[in-house]
Amino acid sequence: MRCWQARSRRPTRSEYTLRMSDASPITEQPLRRIDGVARSSNTFRKLQAHLRGLTGKAIADFGMIEEGDRVMVCLSGGKDSYTLLDVLMSLQRAAPVRFELLAVNLDQKQPDFPKHVLPEYLSALGVAFRIVERDTYSVVQRVIPEGRTMCSLCSRLRRGILYGIAEEEGCSKIALGHHRDDIVETLFLNMFHGSQLKAMPPKLRSDDGRHIVIRPLAYCGERDIARYARARAFPIIPCNLCGSQENLQRKHIKRMLAEWERDDPGRTERLFRSLQNVVPSHLADTRLFDFAGLARDEAAPTPGQVNSR
Repeated sequence: MRCWQARSRRPTRSEYTLRMSDASPITEQPLRRIDGVARSSNTFRKLQAHLRGLTGKAIADFGMIEEGDRVMVCLSGGKDSYTLLDVLMSLQRAAPVRFELLAVNLDQKQPDFPKHVLPEYLSALGVAFRIVERDTYSVVQRVIPEGRTMCSLCSRLRRGILYGIAEEEGCSKIALGHHRDDIVETLFLNMFHGSQLKAMPPKLRSDDGRHIVIRPLAYCGERDIARYARARAFPIIPCNLCGSQENLQRKHIKRMLAEWERDDPGRTERLFRSLQNVVPSHLADTRLFDFAGLARDEAAPTPGQVNSR
C-alpha cells in the first residue's frame, strides 16, 4: 500500500511541502477581514499555505493517510474541526495518494443545538457527510453530579459511538481536530493530575486494535487556526455541555500556557518539540531504560591516556 510520501518516487521534504502548500482553495467564502487584513490579501494566503504545509508534514511524518484510505473526519462545529475538514479537502487535490473523506457529526442532543447548521454547510460544500443522533447529553446529566466535570464520561460515550460509525461506514482512519496546543495541554494535565509523562499522540491505535485515530493538525497552533476560522467565516456552533464548565482543569492549563507564551514567545512550540526529542536515559522510568544494568566500562581510557597501536 502506498503511503502519503510516495507516488512513483518519494518526494523530498521541500518538494512535498511545496506541493501541499500550493493546493488550491476548496471554496469561495464571503470576504472577511482577519486581524485587520482582508481575506484576499497575501497575509491570508500565507496563513492558508502555512496550515496546509504543517498539516501535510504531520501526515507524512506519522504516516497518517495511505493509498485508498476512507477517512472519517469528526466534525463538532468548532473552529478546529472545521479547519481540519477544510484543509484535508484542499490537500486531497494535491496529495500523492488517493483517499476519501466522510464528515461525521454526532448530535448529542444538547439544549439549543442548531441542527440545521452542519447539514446546510456540508451540503453546500459538496462533501459526503453523515449526521448521527445519540442522546448522550441526558446520560451525562443523569450520571454526573452537578458541578462535577462531564468531559471524561462524555468523551468515552462519544468515542464509542464514533468507533461504531467508522466501522459501519468502512472508514480506515478517524481524523480528529486536536492541534499542537491541545497536545501540550494534555501533557501537563497528565503530569499534574495523573503523574504520567504522557500527551496526546498524533496517531493512535484503539485499545481493541480495530481503529486508527489521526490528528493531522498536530503541528498547527491554536492561534493560527482561530485566525483561519474567522477569515473563512465558518458557522461556529458553541458547546453548551463541556465548554461552558468553568472549573475545567484544561482551562487552568490553557491560561498557564498563555501566560508563558506572553512572557516567552515560542515556548509552546518548544514544549511540543521536546515530545519529539525524548531521552529515556535521562528520565527515571526503569521500564524504558535499564538503569540497574548500568556499570562502569573498565575498558574505557582514562583521561589523558594515549591509545597505542
